[in-house]
Amino acid sequence: MNRTTLKFELDLDFVLLAVTSQLKDYMFCFKINKQLGTDFCKVTDLELPFNASDEIFYFSRYFFLMPETETELYIIANKGTEGFLVPEMKKADFFLLIRNYIDEDDLKLIISKLNKIPEVLVAVEVDPKKLKSKENLIF
Repeated sequence: MNRTTLKFELDLDFVLLAVTSQLKDYMFCFKINKQLGTDFCKVTDLELPFNASDEIFYFSRYFFLMPETETELYIIANKGTEGFLVPEMKKADFFLLIRNYIDEDDLKLIISKLNKIPEVLVAVEVDPKKLKSKENLIF
């Protein structure tokens, strides 16, 4: 009997930045708004079920829409109510997820400005395809 297998690959159409900072999420967004000239606003927390017990973990989330390009930016806390959004990156405190198109020069400028915030230890681009728990970043 012949077997046919279906390979499913997630469509990861976003850019991901990992940020390490000891700031609380609201203060982190305040500093980013000042540095980047954005207006991140709190939206409903990201809810993810973990393991077989159907326990739901909550991760704080902020949103900003760049009106001229309709690029969506999300700040998501890596540390939630009971665990990590991306467990293999425990040193990252926040993720900046950028959906839709962003120019390479604009991305470099954002990374540069994030690294200029005194309370930010490091901000780097991460390839989401290399993460084991990349499905947690799709919402």
